[in-house]
Amino acid sequence: MVMLETIFKAVFLGVLNGLTEFLPVSSTGHLIVVEHILGVSQERFGLSFDAALHLGTAAAVIWVFWKRWMEIIEGLMTTVKKGEIVEKGRLGFFLLLATVPAALIGLKFEKIIESAFRKPSLVAAALIAGAIPIYLAENKGREKIKELSMIGGFKALIIGLAQSLALIPGVSRSGITISMGMFLGFSRQNSAEFAFLLSGPIVLGAGGKKFLDVIGEFFSGSVSLDEINFFILGIVSSALAGWLAIKFLLNYLNRHSLNIFVIYRIILAIFIFILIK
Repeated sequence: MVMLETIFKAVFLGVLNGLTEFLPVSSTGHLIVVEHILGVSQERFGLSFDAALHLGTAAAVIWVFWKRWMEIIEGLMTTVKKGEIVEKGRLGFFLLLATVPAALIGLKFEKIIESAFRKPSLVAAALIAGAIPIYLAENKGREKIKELSMIGGFKALIIGLAQSLALIPGVSRSGITISMGMFLGFSRQNSAEFAFLLSGPIVLGAGGKKFLDVIGEFFSGSVSLDEINFFILGIVSSALAGWLAIKFLLNYLNRHSLNIFVIYRIILAIFIFILIK
């Protein structure tokens, strides 16, 4: 019975992370709240488990955009070979540039930010705060740029800086980066695609590091095989759910606005404030 309960928790949290990582509603925020409800130990599993689940969402990004990633890698290799940015290498170069701010800020402040803000009440506040740029982007943003490769270095850095705000649980990586893309002149769908591609290196690095740390603890004897299985079940579930979430959102944004997510975030925040201490 205990094993079935553990399996349920791992799969449920993995699916939850996969779905909410790409919807603009904050995966980390949801995990903190649901782990609190389910009684998952934050000291034992909280931050490490949440980060490791990002291996699943990174796999989903690679899975969905496989052809795009091949084009990006080919373009970057040609750029390096020729010593100048070629047309096919533009998007890859700007993705790398946009990754820099979040990588630097994450290395410096991630532990401080995520440990200080891993409280349901603070997640609720961030959910409301993060709803504001989504609402403004939807109602003030104007589509001007048709191709992702036309983003330019300055705009790539701005989106990268926006992504770094997602270190705060409740903000939402996809929400803040999609919003910034729309403010800068991209369509909803192009903003979402850039946001998803941009998330790949960061979540793969963060999730991979945490999972390797857990594997190291397993070989040292401080983590059991059951706990390793808990992580693996969560990662696989996260990958499958993430694939579905990306497919759904890209299709949804062709015909609908982001306002439904603004409403959802506010309702969830109110729920947390009222029911969770």
